[in-house]
Amino acid sequence: MIVNNNRTNSSNLRQWHPAFFADIQIELEAERENLIFENEHQLGTKPMEIDALVIKKKSDIPINKNIGRIFRKYNIIEYKSPTDYISINDFYKVCGYAFFYKADTVTEDEIPIEEITISLVSRAYPRKMLRHLREFWKCRVKKMEEGIYYVTGSKIPIQVIVTEQLSKKKNLWLRSLTDRIKDKEDMKRLLNEYREKQKNPLYESVMQMIVRANEEKFREADCMCEALNRIIQDQIEEKIRKSLQAGYDEGYGIGMQDGIKDGMQRGMQQGMQQGMQRGEHSINSLILCLAELGRTSDIIRSASDPEYQKKLLKEFGLLPE
Repeated sequence: MIVNNNRTNSSNLRQWHPAFFADIQIELEAERENLIFENEHQLGTKPMEIDALVIKKKSDIPINKNIGRIFRKYNIIEYKSPTDYISINDFYKVCGYAFFYKADTVTEDEIPIEEITISLVSRAYPRKMLRHLREFWKCRVKKMEEGIYYVTGSKIPIQVIVTEQLSKKKNLWLRSLTDRIKDKEDMKRLLNEYREKQKNPLYESVMQMIVRANEEKFREADCMCEALNRIIQDQIEEKIRKSLQAGYDEGYGIGMQDGIKDGMQRGMQQGMQQGMQRGEHSINSLILCLAELGRTSDIIRSASDPEYQKKLLKEFGLLPE
């Protein structure tokens, strides 16, 4: 991907783009069996990369999700972080990507041009770029539904997705991938849905980015504490369950080695007690420390990332001996 350093920071892109790639898979989750997702698809041998490439496995099966209805066989997606925008130059760059992708094959016309689409995704409506398409290319821009615009009159079908205009009902996660969340009900819905999906790494990646970008707003929201506490409680219960199981296994092993019933019971009790103390006390102490410091995103990340949790426990001197 070519980066214009005057418009955006490369470290900022590294934060937002992985979350977007996860988010686009969430949006098309119901139809992922017919899709192949490629992150930062490299063109040729030089450092040119498409932000995201979505390939339909079976061209004749339509995509029902609103952001994917325009899709054909090969679908090139250009994403701009909330602090960036789609410029006229971006349009030409992505068209260049599409033509290069079509030409970068072993056999002639292996990728038919009519099987390629372009999706341009940004927070705000790209007024200047679309005006250029209307005036210079004589294209037509039609609003298909909230936040989704089709550009016709080009050799390649193009759609523009304006995330801040997307439907909350249909595209909650993609709409919420921003640093400008305002609606408390949106925050509550996100946290409640995340609670059900927290073991899915795609949702984890997007939720971490959303909370990190809007941490102060989440802290101020009345709904945040209750919903987040439920997520944390789920994780504590899971950790305790694992600790109990580890304690049981440890105790059972000690008991078996002793070879007598009393020894097994003592070993089981000792192991269970140690497991509970090590797991529950350390995790609860860590959560309290992070909550006092307002490090909400660290709480969420540590709940599903054992290595990161271990790092935080070490940071606060809570790592069991």
